[in-house]
Amino acid sequence: MPKNAFYAQSGGVTAVINASACGVIETARQHGDKIGTVYAGQNGIIGALTEDLIDTSKESAQAIAALRHTPSGGFGSCRYKMKSLEDNKREYERLIEVFKAHDIGYFFYNGGGDSADTCLKVSQLSEKMGFPIQAIHIPKTVDNDLPITDNCPGFGSVAKYIAVSTMEASFDVRSMAKTSTKIFVLEVMGRHAGWIAAAGGLASSNGTEIPTVILFPEVEFDQEKFLAKVQANVEEHGYCTIVVSEGTKWPDGRFLAEQGTRDDFGHAQLGGAAPVVANMIKDALGYKYHWAVADYLQRAARHLASKTDVEQAYAMGKAGVELALEGKNSVMPAIVRESSTPYKWSIGSAQLSDVANVEKMMPMEFISEDGLDITEACREYLVPLIQGEDYPPYKDGMPEYVTLKNEKAGKKLGEFEVK
Repeated sequence: MPKNAFYAQSGGVTAVINASACGVIETARQHGDKIGTVYAGQNGIIGALTEDLIDTSKESAQAIAALRHTPSGGFGSCRYKMKSLEDNKREYERLIEVFKAHDIGYFFYNGGGDSADTCLKVSQLSEKMGFPIQAIHIPKTVDNDLPITDNCPGFGSVAKYIAVSTMEASFDVRSMAKTSTKIFVLEVMGRHAGWIAAAGGLASSNGTEIPTVILFPEVEFDQEKFLAKVQANVEEHGYCTIVVSEGTKWPDGRFLAEQGTRDDFGHAQLGGAAPVVANMIKDALGYKYHWAVADYLQRAARHLASKTDVEQAYAMGKAGVELALEGKNSVMPAIVRESSTPYKWSIGSAQLSDVANVEKMMPMEFISEDGLDITEACREYLVPLIQGEDYPPYKDGMPEYVTLKNEKAGKKLGEFEVK
């Protein structure tokens, strides 16, 4: 009899994580002789621990197909990083109990670095506890900071959104610069890696020069140099647009935007770099400003998703299932860039031991010598990732997104409290 599968979404969701879910479920359905029911975890790995399993076989083929053009996490996500087997044996034993009870032999976890770590631990656990689980990590993160894979599904669409938003907002401030606002500051995600902020540099394209300043987490914030660049841009162009990563740091390592609180992964919660920077400019240079925080908008904007990103997200889900069917364990499908012009990519794989808890930062050759812009090498890397449009269907002027029924499978075990 074919073993069942467990799929779950983890961490901050994206415009295309559901496309990966679609790839997993549709591919599994094509191999019904080897994979039985695909259960989805309600709110990530927590759904496995609490035995809140969604029976995806209750969803129609049309509903699953619609996931491909629906943003966010169709099954709910979570920020929950499991500790080591030694530190929290009860949770791992619970996972095995749930997997045994529902005859689950495949584990597909769709997320970033922390979910890769969880997936690795589950694969190690299955060996230690004598219950075979093929654990496959499906890459996803808007931060684009997973190693080995050329880029991460979710990033291309965020990059497209930030590039377009930076361009459009710059056109706005340019039109007001003579009489009013001269500064626009856009804050973007990126705790330790500046990939998303770098996308703001693509606003200057197609023959349109936009005076932008980019603040990266990889570069210590130099207030004097920054203000001088802003002033020079205003004096030459009449205005300036600043794209600031939430992870930008002072020379002493403090985040410009640190709030003093932490998320469930133990990471410092960030938010507020834009007003810090805007007020700094106002105090030092006297320029009137506007600022915005892209926040959820940048990662939920499916209406502006990159076609490349959608295709790669689906392909990673499909490849994850195919790797499992090949007997692979503790691996992640990866995107391999074969050339940038023309853009060609293929699918490879990586060992989870080489992926978990490793962050890929912006290479310094992608950052300009003054630390405030991107280079041509960075542009060459980014441009293929934002290519193409993949619009969702529209009705009455609004996109038609799917909300799944998410019918639960019956519970077979007692209650379990996640601490």
